[in-house]
Amino acid sequence: MKQTILVVEDDKMIRELIRIYLTKAGYEVVEAADGEAAKQVFITKQPCLIILDLMLPKLSGEEFCQWVQTQECNEVSTIMLSAKSRTEDRINGLKMGADDYLVKPFEPEELLAHIEAVLRRTGQFCQKITYDGLCIKPRKGEVILFDREIKLTRHEFNLLYYFMENPNTVISRENLMNQLHPHDEKLILDRTIDAHIKKLRKKIEVNPAAPKRIVTVRGMGYKFVTE
Repeated sequence: MKQTILVVEDDKMIRELIRIYLTKAGYEVVEAADGEAAKQVFITKQPCLIILDLMLPKLSGEEFCQWVQTQECNEVSTIMLSAKSRTEDRINGLKMGADDYLVKPFEPEELLAHIEAVLRRTGQFCQKITYDGLCIKPRKGEVILFDREIKLTRHEFNLLYYFMENPNTVISRENLMNQLHPHDEKLILDRTIDAHIKKLRKKIEVNPAAPKRIVTVRGMGYKFVTE
């Protein structure tokens, strides 16, 4: 799975340059032009790493960094970008929670090297799949819905993980049975699968006005919808 990087930068040209370069390097890149917009992107996309300009409109980079530290799902690395080059500025940035500090102007290759170095140290904690605010962390056994953790049973977790690994794909009940009981699918019936999915829906589809995440495909099975 691709690692997601959030670029928070008010300069459109710099933001575009970073996006193009990191996309070519194999990352999924999401963007925000100010600190307030970055909050919503963070909650929705749950990035692995943030590239954060400090001088932002609406909400400064320092304030955004402090806000991230308060979030339920805050296992995210941060590289601060700034024209401030004094030693004192670098120290303050690191004390705020940044993993690295890069002074502008910089070369894209230099930024990529810093990203790779940070992710080598923290990437093992960033194994997750995220769709529209729903984030699953298979190694940690956690599920985050927007800004809060939700508790799932083992069967519900396994079903959701399988759905999110296979988005927009019709999955038969037989395949879902095999995910729950791979060695003896006779232990579980169609109606039991339906019951697990009904309970799972109640936990991940809390907004009645929002589109359904898991839809029933009559005569075929179920599909986790992201489009």
